[in-house]
Amino acid sequence: MDRMCPVCHTTVKGRTDKIYCSVKCKSIHQYEKRQQTETFYLRVEKQLRTNRKVLRSYNKAGKAIVRAEELHKQGFNPKFFTHYWKNTKGDVYLFVFEYGFLKRTENNKTKYVLVTWQPYME
Repeated sequence: MDRMCPVCHTTVKGRTDKIYCSVKCKSIHQYEKRQQTETFYLRVEKQLRTNRKVLRSYNKAGKAIVRAEELHKQGFNPKFFTHYWKNTKGDVYLFVFEYGFLKRTENNKTKYVLVTWQPYME
């Protein structure tokens, strides 16, 4: 049974454990794989930058309450954060670098409590 190169689909000749037909095909495969990984990291980094920018723009005084729909309109995605902090009440604030947020529901409306990182949160 002939083995096929996964890149160019030609017959692979040589050793039985050989996967690619040439060094060029092996290089192409490794490059494409690396591009997919880097694309993922770039998407995450871009979303984190967007989240930080949005949180910073709505939280000028160090603490604010904003409707969730306002943040989402600006491109905010709460699934992307860098770390978290749990207060003594058990509330878990999610942070995007130095800007934190806590999801709250009041009167059937979703809101976020926005805070900035403080030294006592260490």
